[in-house]
Amino acid sequence: MKAWVVAEPRAIDDGPLAQVERPTPEPGAREIRVRVSACGVCRTDLHLAVGELPPKHPAVVPGHEVVGTVDAAGAACERFRPGDRAGIAWLRHTCGQCRWCRSGRENLCPWSQYTGWDADGGYAEWAVVDERYAYALPAAFDDVHAAPLLCAGIVGYRALKRAALPPGGRLGIYGFGASAHLVAQVALAQGASVHVLTRSEAAQEHAREVGVTSVGSGDGVPPEPLDSAILFAPAGGLVPRALQALDRGGTLSVAGIYLTQIPALDYERDLFQERELRSVTSNTRGDGDEFLRLAANIGVHVRTTTYPLDRADAALRDLAHDRLTGAAVLVPG
Repeated sequence: MKAWVVAEPRAIDDGPLAQVERPTPEPGAREIRVRVSACGVCRTDLHLAVGELPPKHPAVVPGHEVVGTVDAAGAACERFRPGDRAGIAWLRHTCGQCRWCRSGRENLCPWSQYTGWDADGGYAEWAVVDERYAYALPAAFDDVHAAPLLCAGIVGYRALKRAALPPGGRLGIYGFGASAHLVAQVALAQGASVHVLTRSEAAQEHAREVGVTSVGSGDGVPPEPLDSAILFAPAGGLVPRALQALDRGGTLSVAGIYLTQIPALDYERDLFQERELRSVTSNTRGDGDEFLRLAANIGVHVRTTTYPLDRADAALRDLAHDRLTGAAVLVPG
């Protein structure tokens, strides 16, 4: 099968990806094999390609927003059969036994594994996953528009939950890409005021199209104090600015797996009055099921730009250079 691998982590314009031929994978007893019809391009893939996210093993196939049709299932599979539609997301394994798993916080499992990092992902014609970590997808979304829901949507939704937005609250969003444009729609549907701050003029225009309350530059100040904020941009320098924009008791949720250095915080200016700074680590499968139902119920609009699988490297370069609005999606065939 055709696939892309991270041949050598390095600057995106120096070509860290290589296209290769790989044997078509065979599913294990509890695994399904999915013939890939769409795979979203996530910023985590970029962090892996350029070495900001240390690789787990050489020549891994990236991609963890995978949609396709099951064409083979292991003997012990019960949830999916050949012909079923399935989604493969970032979280692909947890131990099920540690205190985190037992308390409903499997995203914190020390033995968790991830698609496109610990195991090969969806920048390929086929992918396999334990069926217990695969998703049944809402019929409301076709394959291309379902793909970004599987990380940009699910992890963004967890970031919104971690931001502790009160009913009818005031939410700030820093950065406006694939994840943010989905989260903004959820927050608006829940009655929030949503203030977007982003440096890209194209992203600012996209935010206006989504219908947010206000749009400003990335280094700007929202027009009212915030109850909650989510930092999607991987820029640690924005953390103090976002904390200062919070009202008393507000919460800042940092959504990315990678963040540049956070400057020294001033306790009285940035954190006093019970402002909170929270990180986000992956998601639970419960988060995923909850978000997919919600996205279908409120009619989330997913903005995508498609690329043939043969141009996966170009899609990742466009993401790196902010030439995309919404989400890039690879389409094999």
